[in-house]
Amino acid sequence: MDKKLKVGILGATGMVGQRFIALLENHPWFEVVTVAASPRSAGRTYAEAVSGRWKMDTPMPEAVKDLVVMNVNEVERVASTVDFVFSAVDMSKEEIKAIEESYAKTETPVVSNNSAHRWTPDVPMVVPEINAGHFEVIADQKKRLGTTRGFIAVKPNCSIQSYAPCLAAWREFGPKEVVATTYQAISGAGKTFADWPEMAGNVIPYIGGEEEKSEQEPLRVLGKVENGQIVKAALPKITCQCVRVPVLNGHTAAVFINFEKKPTREELIEKLVSFKGFPQEANLPSAPRQFIQYLEDDNRPQVSMDVNYENGMGVSIGRLREDSMFDYKFIGLSHNTVRGAAGGAVLCAEALAAKGYVVAKSAV
Repeated sequence: MDKKLKVGILGATGMVGQRFIALLENHPWFEVVTVAASPRSAGRTYAEAVSGRWKMDTPMPEAVKDLVVMNVNEVERVASTVDFVFSAVDMSKEEIKAIEESYAKTETPVVSNNSAHRWTPDVPMVVPEINAGHFEVIADQKKRLGTTRGFIAVKPNCSIQSYAPCLAAWREFGPKEVVATTYQAISGAGKTFADWPEMAGNVIPYIGGEEEKSEQEPLRVLGKVENGQIVKAALPKITCQCVRVPVLNGHTAAVFINFEKKPTREELIEKLVSFKGFPQEANLPSAPRQFIQYLEDDNRPQVSMDVNYENGMGVSIGRLREDSMFDYKFIGLSHNTVRGAAGGAVLCAEALAAKGYVVAKSAV
């Protein structure tokens, strides 16, 4: 890419917005030129707006410190400064739907971390290694919105990243039934232990809305485009429990699975470690070289050892073994705020740019 695309971050002061800021530092294709947030942060420099609330484990990039935070509700003004935006706004679902469509209608592509549009029929919800082909539905979305370059694309929920890639890698064996329990880090709630000290040594057996997302979103990712919309897959049937645990970063899943055609353990592992998709084929900047690693040690994957595999963009699988009631069971691990949130959205944007869906406004 000859010239970097100009990027805005909506909801830049929150945890996911901060993760976008950190991940995009020195990005070879994208440059953060605009940060936008709620009216209470607007008018201050980014460093002032986030003072005492920077939650990343790396320093705030110098390039953003003096950017003046814009009011995210001033859509035309924000959109005029950028080629596309990442959305991590903290609003109600209906407000998010409305504001993301408003940005798209300014001919500004929106790559969203939010859940509001994940079930909008003509909005692609993409894990780029699995279903980058779903981007083709953008043409139909543009017709609905009345745009020529503006659209919305989203990434799925963080909770599915530790097991949905396995379902894609094993598709030829016909996964038909899945039982999963996810053990989810507190950063998934936008918290650190300093914000949420009562989580230390604690487990909360409920995360609002997560179980429905964990059961249904993999089916949309595994679905297909028909008549200008995404139609979710019928199988596998998935049931899930989601538990909040005292871990800062990293969602772990314990999964049981039945297949229509039972493979061998060796076949399953080979399919995992060889699985790749468009990001690897196109050598996208944020793409993990190996998307899924398999760990043979019985005590792996572990958050402390494996959550940052491939800079947090890879998925770690272990303990794959036959089960007395199901065909197999395994443990999965993914980084919830990198692959599961901002990093997954950055990879989506890279795929969109590589496929020509996101270009500089000056080139249109």
